[in-house]
Amino acid sequence: MISPKFVLLLVAFSAASPAWAQPAATPPAKNPPKSWIDPDTGHRVIRVTDEPGSASLYFNVNGFTPDGKEMIYTTADTISVIELATLTTRPVVQERVRLVEVGRKTPTIYYLKNGAAAGSSTLYGTNIDTGETRKIADLPPRGGISAINADETLGAGARIVSEQQSAYGPTGRAGARGTNAGSALETPSNKYTMMAARLAQRLPMELYTVDLRTGVTKVILQSTDWLNHLQFSPADPTRLLYCHEGPWEVVDRIWTIRTDGSENTLVHRRTMGMEATGHEFWSHDGRTIYYDLHRPWGTVIDLASYNVGTGERTWFNLPLSEWSIHYNATRDNTLFCGDGSDNPPAWWASAVNKWIFLFRPERINDATADERIYGPGARALTPPEKDLVHPGVLHAERLVNLAKHDYRLEPNPIFSPDNKLIFFRSNMLGPTYVFAVEVAKAAP
Repeated sequence: MISPKFVLLLVAFSAASPAWAQPAATPPAKNPPKSWIDPDTGHRVIRVTDEPGSASLYFNVNGFTPDGKEMIYTTADTISVIELATLTTRPVVQERVRLVEVGRKTPTIYYLKNGAAAGSSTLYGTNIDTGETRKIADLPPRGGISAINADETLGAGARIVSEQQSAYGPTGRAGARGTNAGSALETPSNKYTMMAARLAQRLPMELYTVDLRTGVTKVILQSTDWLNHLQFSPADPTRLLYCHEGPWEVVDRIWTIRTDGSENTLVHRRTMGMEATGHEFWSHDGRTIYYDLHRPWGTVIDLASYNVGTGERTWFNLPLSEWSIHYNATRDNTLFCGDGSDNPPAWWASAVNKWIFLFRPERINDATADERIYGPGARALTPPEKDLVHPGVLHAERLVNLAKHDYRLEPNPIFSPDNKLIFFRSNMLGPTYVFAVEVAKAAP
């Protein structure tokens, strides 16, 4: 999903859509280039896929095999694989399905097929190496699976219990995950209004797990909050991250829960009007939850982190001109990336952030802060209080100019396992393709 753009509230008073809501279509290139060096940044950009309409995955969905050698992507009719060493591709699942993610223990693609009854789904798994496919479980009515746990013993899903229609559409879900099942990759122009209407319905929902060995379903949470964006910890098979969906400024969004239903925990509680959190994701080691934090919306912006073991928090500040719809981290948490935006998250700002960004984090401790403020040799008189938020900043570098990209398609950047590439989806050449940009600058 994208963050709530409050400019849409102003648009509601006008019958005409603003110019930024109607980007001009980029005509398809007759012979789209395979590689070039971005003249504005000096970084090499590679068009990885050849199929128009192909796309990399949603930013918080695991698409890499456990050995880190391959990454999956979607086309209109397949789930295909990129061999990262050579960037060659091949199809694996050759039918229209709804992708869940790749297993972290085995090279298995998990996906959903529509069942015989209306609103029913069945979970399948296909081994990337052998092509062996197995049916795993028939799911509850109007239910799906959104995440697979670290040891591939459980899947997790959420569903609307009643048969009442969701104001957000038949699934009641927000955010395109990069499936090839006809769910549009582009964000609807009235998304904020749709989300507010869906939240106001307060439909009864349940959060459940499915045993991937037996197919047995277990309900772990019942709620009239809108439950969405399920993500298992990459390291702890019993810890699940999920959100209370809705416009970010009106929900306490980010939660974790154990697979037995215990320890239902709010990660960040709002303390001011228009404060907003969203687009949460796990660090690769499962120790940290990162998320976009606005205090208030579109004013002070941080990439926030929360350590699930210690409770320690760090907020990395960045300017409005570098705000991104999605962020991501390398496996060692030494670098971050962002996909920019076509419109800043504030109606008073004029900056356009249409770039793929690389961010280098700097955590500010008391000693370095005192030296910068009071001069060399200055030191903090007292140690920092452990319960306070640790401050930090992100130093940005522009990697790809996305001036020709239509942001109704969100780029969703993802680092390669070796930290050398950032993959993203883009329509800057007309059709959507998977691209990669080299983190290091190209040689002269």
